[in-house]
This record gives sequence, structure tokens and C-alpha cells, in this order.
Amino acid sequence: MIRLLEQAQDLPITREEAWAFFSDARNLKEITPAGLGFEMVSGGDAPVHKGQIIAYRVRVLRLVKLKWETEIVEIEEGVSFVDVQRAGPFKYWRHRHAFEEVECGVRMTDRVEYAVGWGPFGWLARKLFVRRQLEQVFADRIRLLEERFGRMG
Repeated sequence: MIRLLEQAQDLPITREEAWAFFSDARNLKEITPAGLGFEMVSGGDAPVHKGQIIAYRVRVLRLVKLKWETEIVEIEEGVSFVDVQRAGPFKYWRHRHAFEEVECGVRMTDRVEYAVGWGPFGWLARKLFVRRQLEQVFADRIRLLEERFGRMG
């Protein structure tokens, strides 16, 4: 079953500034919680473009680090882009990053559709920690982005 995680955050920067930051995969490490042990492996050396494949390693459990490979499958320059998992910890992963001008800044919206897989073990993993871990990653991202760009209001 596909699950949904959606989050929006307003930042006191222009849409162009937001696009420049988020469309550069090298910035992923800066907005990923340190506990995930994020490492860029390949593909992050060019601005986001359709067909781009980005590989990295992330810690999914305390002692388990996995290679995660995504592909940019949709892009609307300056407005949104979508990455999907080609290989990694999920059975299905589709992440849409969207940027919309709002008064005094930009609203960044993340929409993640995901499925865990692994049969009954995946169901149990999702119940025990996967959803909570994803929510924590995005909560930490809010904090890290506020530290970098400031807070609206």
C-alpha cells in the first residue's frame, strides 16, 4: 500500500534562491540529519535535470547503511522536480519538490509517496519505525532550513 507524507515550509527567500539551493544535489547533505550518515556517491555534480541519476548512502538502522539511487523523472524549471527511487530501502518512492511564491518568500512543499515492501516484515517495520523516522527526517529538515535561511514572520 502506498503511503503519503506531505509537508510545506515557508522560507524568507525568493523562489529563484530556493530553486538554486534545492536543485543542487550537493546541498542534500546540509539538510539531511547527521544521524543518517548521508554520503553522496555519484550524480550530484550537475544541476537537477530530467534523467539525472543520483546515488548516495544512508543509514537506515543503527548499523545498516544502504545505497539509495534516485532518478529525476519530471522537472518544471524553477517550479518543481520529482525524483523516484531506482534502488534502495523502499519498494516505492516518489518525491515531488515544489516551490511557490508567497508573500515575503517561498513555500516549499515536499510530497512523498512511498511503500515499504518486505511483506509482513515491512508492515511491522512501517508501524515500528519507518513512518516515525521519515517524519523526523522532515522535521529536522525544517529546523536545518530555518537555521540556514531564517524563519518567516
